[in-house]
Amino acid sequence: MLKQLLANEFVFPITLGFIFGILCRIHLLRTDYRQYPTYPHGKIIHVSLGVIASALGALAIPALLKENYTAVTFLTVAAQQFRDVRNMERTTLSEIDKQELVPRGGPYIEGIAMVFEGRNYMVIFTSLVATTATILFHWWGGIIAGVIALIISRKLRSGKTLSLIVEVEPAELRVEGRDLYAGDIYIMNVGLQDARQVIAEQGMAFILVPKDANAKVTIAHPGQRQAILHDVATQLGVYTDTGEPSLTPQVKRDMHSGRLGVFLLPQVKDYDRAKTVIEAVPILESVFRMPEKTKALY
Repeated sequence: MLKQLLANEFVFPITLGFIFGILCRIHLLRTDYRQYPTYPHGKIIHVSLGVIASALGALAIPALLKENYTAVTFLTVAAQQFRDVRNMERTTLSEIDKQELVPRGGPYIEGIAMVFEGRNYMVIFTSLVATTATILFHWWGGIIAGVIALIISRKLRSGKTLSLIVEVEPAELRVEGRDLYAGDIYIMNVGLQDARQVIAEQGMAFILVPKDANAKVTIAHPGQRQAILHDVATQLGVYTDTGEPSLTPQVKRDMHSGRLGVFLLPQVKDYDRAKTVIEAVPILESVFRMPEKTKALY
């Protein structure tokens, strides 16, 4: 039985494609400052799904060559399963978000869920390419194609960040009476003297200047603003607690210029580090706008 299995012409291509698919999923799996997926159970779930995706991608071309068209229909079943993965991630992160002092917000959660679904398709692509190249060009072709697919997946792992569309400038955080300002942008009214004292000691302010009309519309979205606050709070901490609205970080927009005034209350008051964090905040796919590309402007 084992001899018959090893004698099959597609055993080696399928095995090589399967291995490269698993390597791709492990390569794309990363627990960073967002602390998701958690270690080890969250990673076990996603590696297991990656194994399934890798097997499906590796088997697709041999099934077609054997004229086993029924086997290929499993790809459609897999697509449905990976959409369920997206729903699972959305539900999980939404429940976690309810207990966050500075929540992610719906658009940020949707972006993370979309990434987890998309990475399974990337695994299928990698294993399919490696298997096909092995069948056409022998083992060396499969290895070369698999490595190229891994490089492509690495390029697609990270999206664009705010540094590409805005200039981040430190600003003076000042209180005039009970009004709080980040530079010249009004943030909110702070009624309690104790809260004003905490803000004076721990508060920081930045101005985000959009580089073009596309950036101006993108950063105006509340979901993108909430992502800024969440990432800073995750990496620098937040000097607040539940039931403290006066000590809640805020982002407000200057409606004339499109600039954003960012008020932060981090545990670690470091302007250089906070600026680096803000510049590295991902541009959310669901909120990105390009009004300059529309024909209505011409």
